[in-house]
Amino acid sequence: MEVDRVQAIASDSFSTGTIPPEYIRQENEQPGITTFKGQQPEVPVIDFANEEKLVELILDASSKWGVFQIVNHVIPKEVINRLQKVGKEFFELPKEDKELYAKSLRENDSKNSVEGYGTKLQKEAEGKRGWVDHLFNMIWPPSAIDYRFWPKNPPDYREATEEYAKHLHNVVHKVLGSISLGLGLEENELKYAMGGDDLVYNLKINYYPPCPCPDLALGVPAHTDMCAITILVPNEVQGLRAYEEGHWVDVKYVANALVVHIGDQIEILSNGRCRSMLHRSTVNKENTRMSWPVFVEPPADRHVFSPSLPVAADASSSAADFRDCKVYTPSYVEDPIHISTQPSKRPTSSLDTSSHEGLCGSKSTRSSGDPFKECATNMSRLSEMHI
Repeated sequence: MEVDRVQAIASDSFSTGTIPPEYIRQENEQPGITTFKGQQPEVPVIDFANEEKLVELILDASSKWGVFQIVNHVIPKEVINRLQKVGKEFFELPKEDKELYAKSLRENDSKNSVEGYGTKLQKEAEGKRGWVDHLFNMIWPPSAIDYRFWPKNPPDYREATEEYAKHLHNVVHKVLGSISLGLGLEENELKYAMGGDDLVYNLKINYYPPCPCPDLALGVPAHTDMCAITILVPNEVQGLRAYEEGHWVDVKYVANALVVHIGDQIEILSNGRCRSMLHRSTVNKENTRMSWPVFVEPPADRHVFSPSLPVAADASSSAADFRDCKVYTPSYVEDPIHISTQPSKRPTSSLDTSSHEGLCGSKSTRSSGDPFKECATNMSRLSEMHI
């Protein structure tokens, strides 16, 4: 089956000055209409070297925003530059070279995986698609890595990616540790509630080619991340937007900073003390936007449990209550829904469900006749929903 990659569609679209109708969003999603034009609040920027106030600053940003940027994070600039270089080089390869690592579309293929080179094939409820291609690789722990889906071209892709993964450990440890301490726990309690040293890192390289109609399209629609935390490296092209105080506001990248998202699992484990931020990805007319998010999550067979913290004292549900992913679909982006801090029971939907509390996906916002429609989704559907 031939797959239409957005990279190829973009080239054709500039010759006509239009984009296919499935990429034109409904008016209540179009960036040209919904992006806030007034004075915007600034996403917190935290100095990772400020040990004295780090716990306070990270908990405050996690509670009020759910997204923040960190500077002085000690990942060498050359390590990040190399990660970006090999990602960019992969998407500049000829189509046939990239397709060697494409996700299999055959049901019984032994290579069937959420990993690999791909484009979101499933349309959303309104038949819309995102203006993005991606490469998805599990990069930690080493025992779980499937190198079949790691490009051999560019030749240094593996070395650059593994080097970045090793440097990322310190950032993950300090972010989770600061949240844990801020909640009144031992420093490692949140981390070990989700798997400790077996935490999984999933890297997704998003490639948003230039779009002739950026006010009409979205790279990825409004969603929250279902992992514990997301740590994102952007390129120089702005495009990440967060939903704050009823408005879509720009997350203005700071040079050499990492962007951190609080995911749904931390919101659940903190009983809502930390916030999983609704966000979306826009596109640019002149420049290619790229991002390198790493979704940090428990291993797939991990039963996530509530730590013994005061904020969880009123929780009456077991860890299994959170093993099935749910997608909440409010009618309008202007009225987003966040996960309840009350215990959530297994869905009774007729859709197939899988035990995957560790899978990093997203809650999408889309128009619906029922403003609070809830449905279960399985792992293969979630694999396309990362930002």
